[in-house]
Amino acid sequence: MSNRKLAFDFGVSINNLLDKQVRWQGERLRVSLYHRVEWKREEGKGVVKHVLLAKFKDSTPPDQIEELIKSYANLVSLIPPMKAFHWGKDVSIENMHQGFTHVFESTFESVEGMAEYVSHPAHVEAANRFLPHLEKVIVLDYKPTAVHL
Repeated sequence: MSNRKLAFDFGVSINNLLDKQVRWQGERLRVSLYHRVEWKREEGKGVVKHVLLAKFKDSTPPDQIEELIKSYANLVSLIPPMKAFHWGKDVSIENMHQGFTHVFESTFESVEGMAEYVSHPAHVEAANRFLPHLEKVIVLDYKPTAVHL
């Protein structure tokens, strides 16, 4: 990536980039004569992330939530294009969770693999068990972009 493009991305001139700290999407980056930022979209790998934010209904008991999560996690062993699964509970101190309590992230080998996952009978069955227990849900799919300093 050229220095001109880098300067444009940050909205500052190249002269102001040398040995300065700049902000981009809330992250502080230090740019100097000895370091440069490179953007690398992992398109060659085709990796797609599937993120689900959830708030379970208050009426769903904790042991049932645990079983639903295990069922979701088991999909990685049943659907070949699903390469990884991670989940966790909100631990943020910023109180910006908007009521969402759980996050689930799946990694797929490609957009086509994610499409295969969505229509796979094991996913359909798991979703039919999982979704009725949610008060709120948001799903986002994205292709990761790495920043190399």
